[in-house]
Amino acid sequence: MSAPLPFQDGEQVLLIDQRGKRHLIFLRKSETFHSDRGWIPHDAIIGQPEGSWIRSSLGLRYLALRPTLAEFVLEMPRGAQVIYPKDLAIILFWADVFPGCRVLEAGTGSGALTLALLRAVGPEGRVITYEQREEFARRALANIHMRMGEAHDQVRHLAHAHVDVRQRPGRSR
Repeated sequence: MSAPLPFQDGEQVLLIDQRGKRHLIFLRKSETFHSDRGWIPHDAIIGQPEGSWIRSSLGLRYLALRPTLAEFVLEMPRGAQVIYPKDLAIILFWADVFPGCRVLEAGTGSGALTLALLRAVGPEGRVITYEQREEFARRALANIHMRMGEAHDQVRHLAHAHVDVRQRPGRSR
């Protein structure tokens, strides 16, 4: 087993305090994480291996980890209600989503299901998602890019549109 890779500028980090409270942050050089338990310069985390304990300005310890998809979904910014990891798993199972699938999603929401679908369909699949509310669509795309990065191969397999899927072409409400 190899040693954990050090955290880098621009990377997501899940900080867990000694009470178990979780904070999802994005490392940026010269920025600082603030909480009621003190502050931590991002530079104190950058270069440290995953699993390091980082001390705040008040001397309290935080465990620094790379978030799993499930942890990201639970902590990501939201516009709409998210589908939780335990429900994501059963949806993927019963919908029989597998690598190479083409999936149509109606209601992108905050992007939790979209992220799970992108992972499940893999690089040979495609996810097409529609969202009626523009603010939800913006939030979802921001979350997807936050998790995967704008240049990630899977994001290239995502098509999205701001539409009401209840409307059929040529028919008014």
